[in-house]
Order: sequence, then C-alpha cells, then structure tokens
Amino acid sequence: MSPRLFTPLRLGDLDLDNRILIAPMCQYSATAGEASDWHMMHLGQLAMSGAGLLTLEATAVSPEARITDWDLGLYSDGCERALARVLDAIREYSPIPSCIQIAHAGRKASSERPWAGGAQISPESPHGWRTEAPSPIPHGEGEVAPHALTASDLKKIRDDFVATTKRAMRLGIDAVEVHGAHGYLLHQFLSPLSNQRTDEYGGSLQNRMRFPLEIFDAVREVVPSGKPVWLRVSATDWVEDGWSLDETVAFAQALKASGAAAIHVSSGGLSNQQKIALGPGYQVPFAERIKAETGLTTIAVGLITEPRQAEDILAEGKADAVSLARAMLYDPRWPWHAAGALGAEVRAPKQYWRCQPRELKHLFKDTQFGQR
Repeated sequence: MSPRLFTPLRLGDLDLDNRILIAPMCQYSATAGEASDWHMMHLGQLAMSGAGLLTLEATAVSPEARITDWDLGLYSDGCERALARVLDAIREYSPIPSCIQIAHAGRKASSERPWAGGAQISPESPHGWRTEAPSPIPHGEGEVAPHALTASDLKKIRDDFVATTKRAMRLGIDAVEVHGAHGYLLHQFLSPLSNQRTDEYGGSLQNRMRFPLEIFDAVREVVPSGKPVWLRVSATDWVEDGWSLDETVAFAQALKASGAAAIHVSSGGLSNQQKIALGPGYQVPFAERIKAETGLTTIAVGLITEPRQAEDILAEGKADAVSLARAMLYDPRWPWHAAGALGAEVRAPKQYWRCQPRELKHLFKDTQFGQR
C-alpha cells in the first residue's frame, strides 16, 4: 500500500502526483517587481524536487502591495514578461504544476529585506513608501502609521487582485492561493488588533471577514471553472483578544461556501506581541480542527521536517496535504528522500537517475520528466 504522502490529491480539476506542496517563500530578489535570473535558478531547482505542487513566492498586486522594494510582483506587462520567461523554462523540463500566491502586504510593506534587518523603510527613502491598512495603526512601535483605506481605495485593491489574477491565468498558472495570513493586508482586516474600523468592514466578525471574502470572490470569479483557488490563513494571532481559531473556523466555513478548493493553515505574523509555542508540527492541531469542522481540503504547514512525521499527519487524518518551506530550501530533494524513507516512488529527471542509491532502485518513476 502506498504511503498516504505519495497518493494523488485532486484540487478542483487539478491532479497532484503527491501531497507534498512547496510553500511560497519570498526571495527579495526582483527588480521593480520583475522576476530575475535568481528566480530562474531558485524555482528551477525546486521544480526538480518531486513535490506535487510548486507555489511561487508572495506576488504583489501593486507596487505598494510589496513587502519590500525587491519583492516579486505581477502588476505590469514587464512583470508578466519576466515571470513568463521563468515559467516557460521550468515547463520545458518539469511537469510540476504551478500555483501563485497573490498578496498585499498592507502595513507590513515598505520594509527592508530580512538580511538587512527587516525594519520599516521611511516613505521618504528611495526604497520606501507610505503603507496602507484597514486602520491607521502601525505594525511596530516607532513606525509611520499607515494610510487608512477609504472605500475608493478598497475598490482599487479589489481591482488590483483581479488584474493580477488575470495575468496569472494568461501565464497558464494552474492554481491560485490568496494570501490572508502572516499579518498582511487581508489578515489585518480579520484581526481586531489591526482593524478598528467603524464601517461595514470593522467591528463584528462578519464585518471583519467582509473584505477578505470580497477579494476571494473577485479572484474566484476570474479564474476558469475547475482551476482551484484557496486562501492561506493564520489560524491565530497568538495574542490575547486577537484573531482566534474559533474565528478561523467560521472564516473557513465562509470560504467553503464561496468555492474554496482548500485552506492552507499557518499562524501568527500580525503582532510583535505574539507568543508562539514552537515545536515540531506546532500548527497541525489548527489544521486538524479546521478539517474536522469544515470538511475543506486542508494543508498543514509549520516545522514539518521529517518524512515519517508528514506521513503520520496525513495517515491520522489531521490534514490532507503538507506544505514545506524552509525544510525544502535546506533540502531541495526532500520529496526524493521522503519517498526513499517511506518506500514510495517519485518523479525525477532521467538526467539524475544515476544518483539513485542501489538499495532504492525503484525510487524514480519512468516518466518524460526532463526529456526534450
């Protein structure tokens, strides 16, 4: 019997070879939002990993939606051409399906790259700009307060998400993940810590969910029927009186009613006051409860690093798929090694077959992967 981790997964009309998903990982290596040769190298190696799905990093819907001035975007013809070049090269040699995570950073925009400290950059700096958010509450002490979004601003952001989604569809991307986690704009609307509006977008849970659901519905509307669309969510702020798991379950139920193909369950990122209880698979219980109470296809993420650990999560019904980020950066052949450890098969280019260990001679599937 095949390990659960290596059984196919269907999302909408998209069939994945296995249940290992490469999570979106920002690279801070774009120029004016345009993918660079770094993206060709980075995504190219991950496309050879044997995972079931390759998710691009958070991709901004406008210049001001970027976390940093070096973030990937898909809001101009130049961005579209640059990303097409990368995707065309990957598709020539790899059958891995692609997913794009479309995003707006909100008040966490205009920041330095992580290796430069990650602090907010002043709007007066060549690499900075005034951020925008549900309410004029800065993310961190001493930061410039964001512009509070008006009704016309919200319409523009909806239009930006739609325009980016249309560009992604022109590029032939197979799936769309809307970024609603980690303290970025849609999460800022959800959490009462960052959303103190008094209009129809603030206050009650229904009101705080309104704008994220409007964005999801607008994206879903322009994606062809059958192509899967889902949302990544932070299940909790890890702060008292912040966004909670109970609210996340209600949000997941609303997403299911709106046609979400799945939900990708992370946590945190909204407040510097968060107190996270880190440990192997520390976010899996959130995914488990959401899956149990909503029936949505659920993707677990967070310190899932070992093949047997990932297999047990799925075999015990705690999630339907696992998503790896840093573990995949550390070991871009993680799915190969997981298949070897669990006695499964995985896709690999024939150019690499001679590296197959003698004791694992049936590790690689016989496919056209890597053949021109």
